[in-house]
Amino acid sequence: MRVLVVSDVHGNWPALEAVAAVPHDAVLCLGDVVGYGPQPAECLRWLRSSGAAMAQGNHDRSLADGVPPRCRPDFEWLAAATRQVARRQLTEEETAFLRALPPKREVALDGRRLVLLHAAPADPLYGYLGPDPEAWREAVTGIQADLVLVGHTHLQFHLRLGSVDVVNPGSLGQPKDGDPRAAYAILEDGVPRLERSSYPVERTAEALAAAGIAPAALTALTALLRTGRLDALPRGR
Repeated sequence: MRVLVVSDVHGNWPALEAVAAVPHDAVLCLGDVVGYGPQPAECLRWLRSSGAAMAQGNHDRSLADGVPPRCRPDFEWLAAATRQVARRQLTEEETAFLRALPPKREVALDGRRLVLLHAAPADPLYGYLGPDPEAWREAVTGIQADLVLVGHTHLQFHLRLGSVDVVNPGSLGQPKDGDPRAAYAILEDGVPRLERSSYPVERTAEALAAAGIAPAALTALTALLRTGRLDALPRGR
């Protein structure tokens, strides 16, 4: 069985459309369908139509419940600048769907036990754990799973910690690791593999421009999309 694992789609439909073309039998989504990007409705509708098993992300919760996303301070204003994009596009039923998503869910595939969550086991919505083996070794202590799938950091990594694998597919819609290609993972018969796919970034930039967000936010988000580098963000607003 071939399973497509995505996270942090952030309303980037051209990126999701490109990755959706990768052959797969099932889809797992680790949250943050919305936020920052111009086409969250298209992304959510494709994920639902694909039958994806989904966990809730902090931006999904923020939109659905009207609470702060609690992202890093230099991204709070970008989240605020794009929040109305999702509010205009999503129906009440779609917003309710995001609200009802669990922050953590367990699934069984190919004889393996999988835990899906957006951030970290102790804090599934907001905890931030990068590719630190020792921190993750402590974090997964007591978890009954073969594979823990996480997102949130926008950094792609795969850690083998004894009997548990921790996989972050990276951000499909807003990479921050210096590689602007859409990041995702494939589980092939339960074995994880990290992947990247090129996509038409300028289509996303054009859709952002058409969304009517503030010029400073448009400049910052477009720079990040084109480079995948945090240091490409303009200083100030």
